[in-house]
Amino acid sequence: MVALPGREAEVRSGVDRALEYAAALGCPRVHLMAGPVRPDAPPVERAKHRDTFLANLAWAAERAAAAGVDILIEPINGRDMPGYFLGNQAEAHAVVQQVGASHLKVQFDLYHCQIVEGDLTATLRRDLPTGRVGHLQIAGVPDREEPDQGELNVRHLLDVVDELGFDGWIGCEYRPRAGTSEGLRWLHDHRSRRGENA
Repeated sequence: MVALPGREAEVRSGVDRALEYAAALGCPRVHLMAGPVRPDAPPVERAKHRDTFLANLAWAAERAAAAGVDILIEPINGRDMPGYFLGNQAEAHAVVQQVGASHLKVQFDLYHCQIVEGDLTATLRRDLPTGRVGHLQIAGVPDREEPDQGELNVRHLLDVVDELGFDGWIGCEYRPRAGTSEGLRWLHDHRSRRGENA
């Protein structure tokens, strides 16, 4: 709802509460959702949403900096969330650059990026070195199951992430087909292949 004009007070209250929870949990990141807009919104209306988004993010990033927390924004594909305001990596990075706050980062979800943009290797190589990516997420495409199923070559992508020196967290945001333990078998296989303790 961060991009929705008229809801600024609600956003600010929510950010303050999220930062309280982050402090209590020792969590260094808070994800803010842009919110849905009308897909057929005219340019003037979209500009109002963007102005609201930028202003709310600048305010939130300032509050987060004082708390030692990063604010994350995430582009989400329109198939899973029709009308979501922020739809691709380039747009998210442009927002972070425009706000210009060191505590505002992009949450790079490989699942959403593959659906919207594809070409994940090139996008990782373009965006990870910028320092603007604060968190990575993975899931299989197209069904949001384990990342070793479907369109993604998770081994290759994780090798690229390592090659680029990303040292942040990689979240697993998917629906395991056969429960959590079985749903992490791909990770054990990946770590074994690399000679790490599974």
